Amino acid sequence: MHIHILGICGTFMGGIALLARAAGHTVTGCDANVYPPMSTQLEEQGIRLTEGYGVEQLALKPDVFVVGNAISRGNPLLEAILDQGLPYVSGPQWLAENVLQGRWVLAVAGTHGKTTTTSLLAWILEDAGLKPGFLVGGVPKNFGLSARLGETPFFVIEADEYDTAFCDKRSKFVHYRPRTVILNNLEFDHADIFADLGAIETQFHHLVRTVPRLGRIVANGAEPALERVLARGCWSELEWFNDAADWSVAEGSTENEVVVRHQGKEIGRRCLPLSGRHNRANALAAIAAARHVGITPDVALDALTRFEGVKRRLELRGTCNGIAVYDDFAHHPTAITLTIEGMRRQVGDARILAVLEPRSNTMKLGVMKDQLPASLTQADEVFCYGAQLGWDAAGALAPLGEKARVMDDLGEMVAAIVAEARPGDHILVMSNGGFGGIHQKLLDALAGQALAG
Repeated sequence: MHIHILGICGTFMGGIALLARAAGHTVTGCDANVYPPMSTQLEEQGIRLTEGYGVEQLALKPDVFVVGNAISRGNPLLEAILDQGLPYVSGPQWLAENVLQGRWVLAVAGTHGKTTTTSLLAWILEDAGLKPGFLVGGVPKNFGLSARLGETPFFVIEADEYDTAFCDKRSKFVHYRPRTVILNNLEFDHADIFADLGAIETQFHHLVRTVPRLGRIVANGAEPALERVLARGCWSELEWFNDAADWSVAEGSTENEVVVRHQGKEIGRRCLPLSGRHNRANALAAIAAARHVGITPDVALDALTRFEGVKRRLELRGTCNGIAVYDDFAHHPTAITLTIEGMRRQVGDARILAVLEPRSNTMKLGVMKDQLPASLTQADEVFCYGAQLGWDAAGALAPLGEKARVMDDLGEMVAAIVAEARPGDHILVMSNGGFGGIHQKLLDALAGQALAG
């Protein structure tokens, strides 16, 4: 069939485009901002892209329009599709009906760590020779792409709780009908669509209701919200991680060594290329889930020693004059805390300059502004981009005192960071967007400073 995707340059919808193309469909698409790297990845696969949402795209006459959840009523192309009664479907529904149907779906849900844990699980299956398909909200470095159709029934998917489409306000993950599910953690987020944590718990229980009796749920035993979700009803096999009586992980005798225990018995220890307690928990969840498809923990641990990480997850973008610049996707206070904590383990007493863009819908609303100071305490200096916020960032970060600076001009911020940085420092940039290309701007400015010196 010919499908035309509205909002094609988002990670999820771009992934669907790649899967559809690999399955032999003709794929075209449009977006308000057609730009690299997703545009390049799509065009290399022969997918024609259109800038904007002009109604002239109806002339393409696709078999179906696939509508991304960034598309709202009032969008001119969507309104024309509705007016003319043309066939349309949400991205998750198209994926469920055309890719996931009949496959063994392994889904990873949770407020934090979905992308990393999905990548870990996909890599374990790949390293064990199972050749899975996958759809990840990032780019695992072991694969170099965010989506793949795969050669076997196994399909690993990042299961997002955000809503499905303008016409379907259920969470995306209710469409996937997984056989294996990781429930990684659960906190309040997405304040633009959820009234409170209870509303998100309800969506998570909708996911639990779709898992078959012979399916397996691997849930974080350290999360009260997940205990509440499962107390509502569970009809599948259930295993707990971060639970001394079931699956647990501890630090080993060296910095990166982890010790995995199952039902109180040590079943393996390895040095893993992951930093921070959150990543130890992510790895543990992936190991437990992989066991459901027959991969032993020992084989899974071996695979994880060869895991190369995920782009934009504590990714080193470059070093200049002894100053390292990193990119990370952290944008929720808990994720910011864990990311800085993980970096602190890596760099010891070296200075960390945290650079934050509160860009997500929830952060822009200011719902979590009071949690920000505590999440940034382990950083030595804090720079916050305050443009286009509906709340007073300087006031919110006042508890951090003089080490926190808020700026509304990106150029001034780059100059201030470079003026503050000295050899041996680590600049940690945290945003769920492109942040105006600040990473390269910092590296260029540092190089210019070095030349001038």
